[in-house]
Amino acid sequence: MLDKTILDDMVHVTEWHNGEKEFLPFSDAEMSRRQDDVRSWMGANNVDAALFTSYHCINYYSGWLYCYFGRRYGMVITPDAATTISAGIDGGQPWRRTFGNNVTYTDWRRDNYYQAVRQLLPGVRRLGIEFDHVSLDFRRDLEAALPGVEFVDVGQPSMWMRTIKSAEEQKLIREGARICDIGGEAVAKAVKAGVPEHEVAIASTNAMIREIAESFPYVELMDTWTWFQSGINTDGAHNPVTNRVVQSGDILSLNCFPMIFGYYTALERTMFCDHVDDASLDVWEKNVAVHRRGLELIRPGKKCGEIAQELNQMYREWDLLQYRSFGYGHSFGVLSHYYGREAGVELREDIDTELKPGMVVSMEPMVMIPEGKPGAGGYREHDILIVTEDGAENITGFPFGPEHNVIRN
Repeated sequence: MLDKTILDDMVHVTEWHNGEKEFLPFSDAEMSRRQDDVRSWMGANNVDAALFTSYHCINYYSGWLYCYFGRRYGMVITPDAATTISAGIDGGQPWRRTFGNNVTYTDWRRDNYYQAVRQLLPGVRRLGIEFDHVSLDFRRDLEAALPGVEFVDVGQPSMWMRTIKSAEEQKLIREGARICDIGGEAVAKAVKAGVPEHEVAIASTNAMIREIAESFPYVELMDTWTWFQSGINTDGAHNPVTNRVVQSGDILSLNCFPMIFGYYTALERTMFCDHVDDASLDVWEKNVAVHRRGLELIRPGKKCGEIAQELNQMYREWDLLQYRSFGYGHSFGVLSHYYGREAGVELREDIDTELKPGMVVSMEPMVMIPEGKPGAGGYREHDILIVTEDGAENITGFPFGPEHNVIRN
């Protein structure tokens, strides 16, 4: 155990500003707008500052995506400053990626993170924190570090801020959709009987990573991935890749997910290897019909729940509603398989949100026919749409349906 005198002599919070600021895909004006939106909310709600702790909010407001690894991270926005809080293990990378300032805390004491928080929040009496991200233990520690401070939820307000995508965000999301299509093409080329799922997934992921690296200056190549499922493995939308070998006649599920500066996009398609039997073709064509109708329904003024109810009726008429496994779509933006969710814009029966221009949503109907029944497997198509003033623009280019995706290599 270190002597207390030695601990007192060691640096607890510092600035590791190593190097120069690095490329962000968004302009200074765009990043300032985001931070100023928080300040406007603070002013309207008598909140002195906001402490963000989630991956998605810190990334959205700073441009930096942290690597958790059991440590605390944060971003403090005050009326006149924006500062990320990172651990010493990250070196100067958080500073280089942050639009704003950065402070670093060390591991020499367990409470050094909270020392950094206190230093950035002098005199604060009402503090915004993300209620949906702060655990009971974390909140207890914050209360101990900031005695007398009242906590106000900034998680929900921030979610609504993020639901409308700026022109710069839409540009980045379009690039993601384009790169999804490249991943889909790589899947189609790699699929054939005798090839294991993981080899198909590797081909797709590598193609997308190479395209991201080619398309952006000094981009961090992290978290791009592909789920490629075959046979019974298609029954879940998020089932992991395995080493199962694709067989002739298998139902296949393509899921391409490039990650660019924290922004997730997706392409998902039903495919078959070599041929498709009549029962499977019938289910597939019906799911495609639901998908086409769903694409038509996405427009400004339409409520999320209304879309779900109308598409439910199509499944009900075919006696397929019992096999529907999740909602019909969701918002896109700062999102991944392990962080972020703009839950107010999900195409589910219990969501009354009206779609507005600037929202970016998916249409992704899925039914899963259990093993042992004709047409067994999971069927899903997925396109990304940008809601416009008078409709929606589909930015997914990869084709869907039986006429395109019975793969014969």
